[in-house]
Amino acid sequence: MLLKRVYDPAEPTDGFRVLVDRLWPRGVSKERAAIDLWAKDVTPSTELRKAWHAASADEWNKYAVEYRHQLEHESAPAVAQLRETLAPHAIVTLVYASHDTVHNHVRVLMEVLSE
Repeated sequence: MLLKRVYDPAEPTDGFRVLVDRLWPRGVSKERAAIDLWAKDVTPSTELRKAWHAASADEWNKYAVEYRHQLEHESAPAVAQLRETLAPHAIVTLVYASHDTVHNHVRVLMEVLSE
């Protein structure tokens, strides 16, 4: 499984591209994004997303724990459905808009999907 910012060019080596942001990224057309699936149901809840944006980078671990809890409980059916959808694809790229490539929800989601 690969990770890539939606603002980076799509490439054939990306395989099956899944947008994992609740909101469509600003300034990116659907053609440019080249998304195969928009998985809104496995993204952080609106409340969690807003809390994370208001928090400092030092609070990353707390956020990650809360998001993992959401994925394992409230979003568990959507996570299971996404795993099933991704299973036939040899290469999957999770696409996101966050500027921070280290401290973002996609890394937590990738860990959960890989378990």
